[in-house]
Amino acid sequence: MSTDTGVGSTPAAVKTAGLSNVLAHKLRWSILLLICLMYMIVFLDKGNISVVAPVLMRQFGFNKAAMGFVFSAFVVAYGLGQVPGGWLADRFGSRSVLGGVVAVWSIMSVITGFGASYTAFIITRFLTGLAEAGAFPAATRAMHSWFTKSERGFVQGVTHSFGRLGSAIVPPLGVSLMLAFGWRAVFYFCGAVGLCWAMAFYALYRNRPEEHPWISRAELTHLLQGNPARDKTARPKIAWRRLLSSPNMWFMMAAYGCYNYGIYFFTAWLPTYLVSYRHFSLAAMGMVAALPLLAGMVGDTVGGLLTDRILVRTNNLTLARKVVAVPALTLAAAFLIPAGLTHSPVAAVCLLAASLFCMECFIGPAWALPMDVGGEHCGTVAGLMNTAGNLGGAVSPVVFGALAQKELWAAPFLIQAAVLIAGAVIWLFLIRPEQSVIGNVERLPAVSH
Repeated sequence: MSTDTGVGSTPAAVKTAGLSNVLAHKLRWSILLLICLMYMIVFLDKGNISVVAPVLMRQFGFNKAAMGFVFSAFVVAYGLGQVPGGWLADRFGSRSVLGGVVAVWSIMSVITGFGASYTAFIITRFLTGLAEAGAFPAATRAMHSWFTKSERGFVQGVTHSFGRLGSAIVPPLGVSLMLAFGWRAVFYFCGAVGLCWAMAFYALYRNRPEEHPWISRAELTHLLQGNPARDKTARPKIAWRRLLSSPNMWFMMAAYGCYNYGIYFFTAWLPTYLVSYRHFSLAAMGMVAALPLLAGMVGDTVGGLLTDRILVRTNNLTLARKVVAVPALTLAAAFLIPAGLTHSPVAAVCLLAASLFCMECFIGPAWALPMDVGGEHCGTVAGLMNTAGNLGGAVSPVVFGALAQKELWAAPFLIQAAVLIAGAVIWLFLIRPEQSVIGNVERLPAVSH
């Protein structure tokens, strides 16, 4: 039997030899599964308010426009916290940053369950969004250290597919909890799940593969050969002037803002739309609302796999990213238009599912892009991209709520389609996946995380 139990073996590693053997050569996929579960929890906490919204509107007398501002309170804070979250992960490592933000927003979810006024919901949703903002940038930084260039589209796609799974689970789960225990139980449940994950992540994750007591030499060699740019000895200090003066960075931000404008209908208004306009019952809505989100879950993985496969076959990064991203946004827009205009509730749900499938095919190349152009600063780059994305997301639910209040239910879909087309044009003509958004960087002494 080989004595090669890993790199940096410790007494703790010896005690966990059985688990170490199971994870040998596959540790990064176990890390990926753990991060996937976090993405699912993110969308549980993002979507829980939309599921309980019809009940809150009746109980507290909120109209549609007011509810739109409750949704947007989360989105505004979520946008504001992106860059700080990514920068902290780049500078201090994802282990403490990601585990910490999940714990904080989970506590805020529990507090939301005690809400009893419009002001309380605005405040708690704002603070939840602020804490949750660091999740995706910190996770992007975490995955940059553990996966090679040819795996980036897949890992970003599959993690986001778990996010869509979380969104799909929220309606039936939320309705079941509401019917059994009341709407407050939805927030208590989401908070408890997040706190459990935060403890597990901090116990099992390491910022760098070589620090992990369970990693095998073969897997570590694979990671070092496949990701040679990964810094192992120092913390980078970012060149902000170069980053913020990069046209490529601004085009990434604009395009992701277009995507997020389209996606926030599904995460904010879909349940209310199905009940108020398409006249599904509350119980039926719990199942019907899951269908587009499940289609989106498949699209996340498909888009990620496609962009990686094209990259491996062509060794052309620009082609691999654009050939998936541009058609994805274009087709998503094409399906949204008839979805808004049809008189058939069933046809509308099917068209929305097709649109979200295409929209989510965009995610793999879109979130691989910060890793491509940002390197060791990919957490900060992802944070900037997602900040702009959530500015678009903050506008979307307010516009939809205002138009829905006037019973103009088709107009928001036409606007979303136009915005998505704009995003496709930016990706086609302006974004450069092979052009770095950072220059030479000053490095600070390494610290142990």
